[in-house]
This record gives sequence, C-alpha cells and structure tokens, in this order.
Amino acid sequence: MSQTSDSCLDTWMGREALAEAMIPVIGRLYRENNVVTSIHGRSLINKSTMNILKAHRFARRMSKDELLLEETAPLLNILSQLELGAAAIDIARLNQKFKVEGNGATLEEFLRDELSDIVGKHGGDDRTSTDVVLYGFGRIGRLLARLLIEKAGGGHGLRLRAIVVRRGSDNDLAKRASLLRRDSVHGSFEGTIRVDEEKNTITANGVQVQVIYSDNPATIDYTSYGIHNALVVDNTGRWRDAEGLSQHLQSQGVSRVLLTAPGKGELKNIVHGINHGTILDSDKIVTAASCTTNAITPVLKAINDKYGVVHGHVETVHSFTNDQNLIDNFHKGDRRGRSAALNMVITETGAAKAVAKALPELLGKLTGSSIRVPTPDVSLAILNLSLENGTTKEDVNNYLREMSLHSELRKQIDYIDSPEVVSTDFVGSRRAGIVDGLATISNEKNLVLYVWYDNEFGYSCQVVRVMEEMAGVNPPSFPAKEPASVLAAIAV
Repeated sequence: MSQTSDSCLDTWMGREALAEAMIPVIGRLYRENNVVTSIHGRSLINKSTMNILKAHRFARRMSKDELLLEETAPLLNILSQLELGAAAIDIARLNQKFKVEGNGATLEEFLRDELSDIVGKHGGDDRTSTDVVLYGFGRIGRLLARLLIEKAGGGHGLRLRAIVVRRGSDNDLAKRASLLRRDSVHGSFEGTIRVDEEKNTITANGVQVQVIYSDNPATIDYTSYGIHNALVVDNTGRWRDAEGLSQHLQSQGVSRVLLTAPGKGELKNIVHGINHGTILDSDKIVTAASCTTNAITPVLKAINDKYGVVHGHVETVHSFTNDQNLIDNFHKGDRRGRSAALNMVITETGAAKAVAKALPELLGKLTGSSIRVPTPDVSLAILNLSLENGTTKEDVNNYLREMSLHSELRKQIDYIDSPEVVSTDFVGSRRAGIVDGLATISNEKNLVLYVWYDNEFGYSCQVVRVMEEMAGVNPPSFPAKEPASVLAAIAV
C-alpha cells in the first residue's frame, strides 16, 4: 500500500474519531438542554457516525466554504459547557457566521455573544406542553407519529398522547404497532415499540400513546385519558370544511383542530414558511394545504419576489396514493379506477389555485394538472413560468441555492445539482421541495423549474411545523441572523 493510500485512510479514521466523539455531546445537549443541533437544517439527533460524516460532506457540496469536523467538534464542545436553554442551533451556519463576523474574538466569546439569550438558561424552558391527538393513522398519521416521537426530547413542546381509529380486527392494536414499526417506503422505526393489550397503548421510545377506537369525532371524552386542551390532527380527509371538522371541538378535551389536506370554504390553508404568521389564537380550525401546494409555494414566492411571475402552469408528476385502485375497479373519480400500479393516470389537482390562498399575489396567475405514476413516493412539480424580469439559468440557480441555505425559506426549499439523482434519492427529505438545478431551463423571461418533493415525509415535516406554530412551542433558532455579506448576496 502506498504512502498516499495510508494518508487517505489515516485522514478518514481521524474524521471518524471526531464524529464519534460528537455523538454523546449532541445527545446530552438534546436530552439535558432541549437543544436540537443541525447542519443546514439537517438534524444531528440520533445520527450515526457515518450520517454525521455525510452531513458534513453534504454541507461542503452545498455551501461555498468547507465545513470541517475540526471546526464543528470544538464548537459543539463549547456549546455543551454554556448551560444553554432550549433552542434549535444550526452549527454549520453558526460556524460560517463566526468566520465572517468573528472580528478577532475567540470561538467561546463569539458563541456567548451570539447565544446570549439562552446562555446560562439551562432548565429555564418556559414553553408549555401541548397534548396532540392523531385522528386517523394512515400514511401521514404514522409519519407524524414518528416525527413527534423523534422530537419528544425532554417532554416540552408537542406531546403525542393518543391516536383515534376504527377497529379493523381483533388484533387491531398489534397491526397498528406493526405498521408503525415497519414501512415499505420509509424503512424501520428508529427505536423500540411495545404494545399493552390491556391498556390499549403503544409505547414507542418511552412515549406512551393511547389507542382510542371510535367512528364519531364528536363523542370522545379525551379528559378521561388525562388529555386536555388537545390539538387534534385529522388525517382522515373525511371532512374538509368548518362544519365537518368542528365535530372534533365537541369532544371533551379538544381546543383546536388541524386538517392534513386542503380545506374548503373560508378555512385558512397554511403553508409553513409562507403564511404561518396569519394563524391567530382565535383560529380553532386550520388546514395544512396539500403536499404539492407546500412543495411549490415557497419556490414560487422566491421567484416572484425577485423576478415577478406574470403567469405559469404547474404540472405534477405524482406518485400513486391509496385513493387509487391497485387493479382496475370502480372509482367515483375519473380515471382513478384504473390500475395505479400499471398506468400513468391524468387527474386533476387544485394545487395551482390553492397557492393563492397562501400567496394572494399569485391569484389567477397559475393553472395546474397532474399525472399519477407507478411509484410509491416522491413526486415532481414542473413549474413553467413567464417572468416580468428576465434571468439566466446560472443566476436563477445561484439565487435559489442561496435561498435554500440562508433565507427564511431554508426549511422549505432545498437545492441539488447532481447529474445522477432520481426520485428515490429524495425519500425522507425534510424540505417541502428540492429544486433540481441541472434541469432548470431559462430563456430570458421564460423559466422552467423542476421541484422534487417527498409527498409523504416532506409534507409531514411541514405539518409538524404548523402544529408547533399553533401550539406556540417553537424554540428560538440560532444564528438568528445571517452574516450581512450573505444577505447582500441573496439580494443581488
């Protein structure tokens, strides 16, 4: 073996050692301080050594500056010594800000100043916990359960207390637990699951969830299970208007309702990152719009803010869903009765019109249609836009890339420019949509963007963000502001 090969292996092993040493520090910050650490929005909680190394590698590909473990490891160690209060801390962005605005300060001095609002506040988390009930336990319901269990932390914030379903069989509880434990698309549950048949509970990673059997949303006494002022998340889609969803509010122990589908009538359709600030305490029923609306609205806002959208068409290439038939059979909807596994199926989508509910400046400017295809998850939205101000492929891609890293929409927009990615590469993405930069087409005022999205998991992450907003349990995020040079680059 040559010296060069030895050197490469030695470097790799050194990086492995640094990543291994970071794991217990990340865990203590999470368990003891309710501090969630991430790299460009990608959580580091419960990640393996290899996943931490991959997160650093990804950051080097995404940002202009390299993210080195030799820099992030000491940063994490200092964070662990500051007795921090609850927070969400992006160590990649924090490290970048130190490089740009450190002004000769030591790393500890910079961190004490940047995080002054939470330094020494250990144990001072004044957030109240909010009980959560999942009404329905299908594709989205189970992913929400996984996310809520993952975010349980020290018990603050959203607390998953119960799921409500209709009994499907004598061994219903075991089957529900099995579906939570194993998923053909999203893989195995990260942790342990126990079932108590006598108490009708599923306990996942220490989170005990009551399973309630009911087919009437108006007659459940949640208080008898110790559940009070709960946020009920309706995943069934059976009711889309205020009248139907208000049945939940008739049950004891319920204070608010969130629908995981587009709402009808005057209900607020919320796309987190766009109009979540419009949620009022007086809003008892809110909807989280659709997966497609969540995927395209942030990108459309970014484009409209910089270039202006005159009009456009949205074509979605969407994975099949449980609403379709596995093999040809009767269906009340047009074409959806034909086999989902064997056909591409042209169908309608209200996503283009729904964008205007979250982004009124695009009212009447968009049309839309959809093609269902034989894949189980991850969809693609093609945005064909006419702009007020012309641009080039390079300029628009650079802008969207910066938006994905440094703007207020960074939790919603992701960006990739790999020549080899396909749909399965985006399973499990926590962003609402991922811009495929290599597929961008720009001809002055005509722009075509391709936006991937995990229509199950990415959407579920958006739903949880809306839930946190409704419950008022969002911890502060750091760094609170981007370096001035970064903000200037986005504005150009």
